[in-house]
Amino acid sequence: MTVPISRPRSTPAIASPLFLREDEIRRGIELLYFGYSAMVRGADTILAREGFGRAHHRALYFIARSPGLSVGDLLRLLAITKQSLGRVLNELQAHGHVTQSIGASDRRQRLLHLTATGQALEAALFAELEAGMAAAYGEAGQSAVTGFWAVLVGLIPAEDRALVAGLSQG
Repeated sequence: MTVPISRPRSTPAIASPLFLREDEIRRGIELLYFGYSAMVRGADTILAREGFGRAHHRALYFIARSPGLSVGDLLRLLAITKQSLGRVLNELQAHGHVTQSIGASDRRQRLLHLTATGQALEAALFAELEAGMAAAYGEAGQSAVTGFWAVLVGLIPAEDRALVAGLSQG
């Protein structure tokens, strides 16, 4: 008779009451690093097949999240140089994933939209991230997710929090 081997649940350790000590902060940084690396591994494989990298992924994600997003707002969200964003957008447009239109009220404004191909690619990338995130959320529970969000918001510079909050409001 074979006894099934069960994988132990990776219940995180409880943070010390001295959670601001270096050891506790290092543990948080390490968990963020390894968690993020594991979460994006599947998406990285899809991106590599397309000849894209994580900057392309972030651009696709935010354009999908806010169709009609201006190039200037995307530049601010990604916090990269104009040159880097220009390269990323040129490559996404050349592959038929993104289109630009001129703003109705300001003709200097360039508004970004995903094409059907871009939407399909972004959906595949999101599905890779969603599976891992949903599993982790389910294991942690609602109050832990709320605490996790609070920590992540705390990592965002105060002057950028309204921009980030605006994404969830459409």
